[in-house]
Amino acid sequence: MGSVRWAFRCSSWTPSRSDWLFAARCIQREEKDRIGQFAFAKDAKSAMAGRLLLRRFVCERIGIPWSEIRLERSPRGKPYLATPLKVSSDSDPEPPAWSFNLSHQGDYAVLAAEQGVQVGVDIMKTTMPGSSSVPEFFRIMTRQFTAYEWSAIQSAGSEQQQLAAFYRHWALKESFIKAIGTGLGFNLQRVEFHLSTEPLTQGRALRHTKMHLDEEEEEDWIFEESLLDADHHVAVALGPADKPGSASLRQYLPPPSTFTLLSFSDLIASASPLTEEDSAYWDSFKMKAEAPQRQTDTHASR
Repeated sequence: MGSVRWAFRCSSWTPSRSDWLFAARCIQREEKDRIGQFAFAKDAKSAMAGRLLLRRFVCERIGIPWSEIRLERSPRGKPYLATPLKVSSDSDPEPPAWSFNLSHQGDYAVLAAEQGVQVGVDIMKTTMPGSSSVPEFFRIMTRQFTAYEWSAIQSAGSEQQQLAAFYRHWALKESFIKAIGTGLGFNLQRVEFHLSTEPLTQGRALRHTKMHLDEEEEEDWIFEESLLDADHHVAVALGPADKPGSASLRQYLPPPSTFTLLSFSDLIASASPLTEEDSAYWDSFKMKAEAPQRQTDTHASR
């Protein structure tokens, strides 16, 4: 069974004119236009990296030539592959379908993909609240977690450790929501996470966290957790495909793996241009501020 965990550090990417214009040529025109509408360079870079991650995955792992890849968005905004796959013959049975998901927040964009299971991924950066104290921030977010989860968050230690626990729980919930494709209408208090006492460390992925749905433990879902660095927590939700009688995920999933950090050269290694060069696209990008002022100040002060 195939498994992919890729990450790209958007905050360290300062694209040259030729890199940005080449990247823009290698994605679909409507995605290029959407990315061009972002007010800040940080968001444009994250979105561009996400599209290149997706296309690299489809090209290299599913085997569709770059120029033939057609990605669409569901009504809820989740990307999916619209390119028709070749029909397998009886002597060449169809392999399990790939499921893939993207997330970008903080300094990174990440992609997780797996064959034969549902996948959702979410990355969260531990940051201090911008306009309120930590207790006030937690009060505002009260409805997002159960009493059990709040107990775990608020007993984590210092305010920084409590925030790390908060964002860890948040990433877990978001990864599940993204895997099932439900979106904002889902009541997050229906889902409760019970964390392992084993600490997360960089360079290692854990699968010990348990999920309770409507107060019942869900045996069919597996959650991988890892740290890209000291501030970025990633959660990957792995759930059963919609096939009755399928075996337990734990029987055939490969061991958990950490995310591989890719360079820009890696992102475009299989790329081929889809459109003509648009020099005005670079001019527009260079006019953008990197991030909102508060984000810029916070990053500079770290």
